[in-house]
Amino acid sequence: MSKDSQAFERRIVLADPAATQSLGARIAAGLHVGDAVALEGDLGAGKTTLARAILQALGVTEDVPSPTFTLVQHYETSKMPVRHYDLYRIENPAELEELGLEEALDEGVALIEWPERALAWLPPNRLHISMTIMGKGREARLRGPSRWSAAMAEASRGS
Repeated sequence: MSKDSQAFERRIVLADPAATQSLGARIAAGLHVGDAVALEGDLGAGKTTLARAILQALGVTEDVPSPTFTLVQHYETSKMPVRHYDLYRIENPAELEELGLEEALDEGVALIEWPERALAWLPPNRLHISMTIMGKGREARLRGPSRWSAAMAEASRGS
């Protein structure tokens, strides 16, 4: 993979739910078929909340539960299909083959919580977001391909 695969980096403080919604909308605006968004962080760090914000920005109006027990939830959006994975209960990365991650990326987008459980299966050009609790808010550290810099800036101007 090219040296550029993780050229974009940004730290964003999410002081409140509105900030998380805004970040989700910016990410959603930059998504393309084949994109993987890896959401890493401790329990309660905001991974599912950010995934919900992304899905809502893509037009999902139904309830967006955490896929902890189902492992994957599928959503049809007007832009593309999205699969929301929670790998917390995955013990063997080979189990991912059964979850259809490759197919998800061929058809649409994958939002992946607990990506550290299957790093070898994830595309190197993913948008990786590390979430941490910071007081009453959260901090998101984003890194990914350089195109995310432009996508985040364009989405910000459109807001």
